[in-house]
Amino acid sequence: MDATIYHLPRCSTSRKTLDRLRDAGIEPTVVKYADEGWTTEQLRELFAAAGLTPSEAVRRRERLYDELGLADATDDAILSAMVEHPILVERPFVVTAKGTRLARPVESVDEIL
Repeated sequence: MDATIYHLPRCSTSRKTLDRLRDAGIEPTVVKYADEGWTTEQLRELFAAAGLTPSEAVRRRERLYDELGLADATDDAILSAMVEHPILVERPFVVTAKGTRLARPVESVDEIL
């Protein structure tokens, strides 16, 4: 099975999800999005596939979330902030032929394996 994980190596949930994929016999394509960055279109497509809005997929525990005042921001403003600061995207996202999931909790990825 082909799979892609949008991964942040320092995130324990992201590491656990990658391990879960490998334990299932899947060697996914690993995209280190914090290094590579995002485009607006990539995020729109990813969120739409996962059934999420930018405000649902933003990482509220990041310091930048408060610093940028995103609690009251529109989805377009949040999306722009995510493109500028990739760390604001919640993680990890996993994409397979069966669907796209934000792996929080990690077990949610099982739905698309």
